[in-house]
Amino acid sequence: MSKTQPISVALFGAGRIGQEHARNLAALPDIQVQVVCDPIIEAAQRAQPLARALEHSANFQDVMKRSDIDAVVICTPTDTHADLIEAAARTGKAIFCEKPIALDLNRTKQALQEVERTRVPFQIGFQRRFDTGYAEAKRRIEKNELGRLDQFRAVGRDPAPPPASYLEKSGGLFIDQAIHDFDLARFLMGEVESVSAWGTVRFLREAAALGDVDTATTLLRFTSGALGVVENSRQAVYGYDIVTEVFGEHGKLLIQAEPKTPLRHYRKEGYRLDHFYFFMDRFGEAFRAEIAAFFAAVREGRAPLPGAHDALASQQVSVAATISFRENRPVKLAELGDS
Repeated sequence: MSKTQPISVALFGAGRIGQEHARNLAALPDIQVQVVCDPIIEAAQRAQPLARALEHSANFQDVMKRSDIDAVVICTPTDTHADLIEAAARTGKAIFCEKPIALDLNRTKQALQEVERTRVPFQIGFQRRFDTGYAEAKRRIEKNELGRLDQFRAVGRDPAPPPASYLEKSGGLFIDQAIHDFDLARFLMGEVESVSAWGTVRFLREAAALGDVDTATTLLRFTSGALGVVENSRQAVYGYDIVTEVFGEHGKLLIQAEPKTPLRHYRKEGYRLDHFYFFMDRFGEAFRAEIAAFFAAVREGRAPLPGAHDALASQQVSVAATISFRENRPVKLAELGDS
């Protein structure tokens, strides 16, 4: 594509996250959303003005075949990601895809092999890496300000559980929710060697019916010898609870956004703070930054990050955690093959 012409984009999926990306795409210079595509045509129609798109469609296949589309942004249900990735790669389109690529690790590898074969730009949607707190933590770690890294801790709790219809297709808590924390673990600490995971159902009957859990704790051993713990829950009555800590030889870094507004209201009963309710609230700026970074890389001919390796490696940690929970044993990532 020409460096002087707008990049022509197709947005696939017009649900909650698709609408978030629609707004962010509309704000980017030199980007033209050509079409919003969703099998529910009413959803595509609603997202079209958000993205300032020229058209809407219900047919993925027809849109994918078009030669006037340079890049695709995939926000559809997970079970459609791999097919769309492969189709986009075969037609030479740059690809941004929400996580994960597939629920099955072999299917994930197949889709990424097509990306590698065609050498199209590819970025996976781990937006937390683009949050200013996490990006600064990464910078300080790379400057060796903590020295040797010894421990990692992450808390990820959603304000309320998703509906049963979502849980049925999510792949389970470790693949759907905890994968973001596992990606941060890799991003900040390096690769994971082995996993031990425990899970239970404390409040969500729908999870139990699916063989899933609503509450989990995962222990990580990194290839460096450092240790980590990740805690997840599908429900926190006080709002979205995301905390990450990296402890090392010369101190620690703590990434946590507590009040949404930098204000404390003091009264005789004490004081009150507001809070972030969910991920699009807490990570709104990060979503904008990640999609801007993707198109900047496409424009400049650089490989976008996080890329195919990150998509596969973080999912391998999630799959290892799922196996560990189900089989009640530690799982080495080497059991799952090369990433």
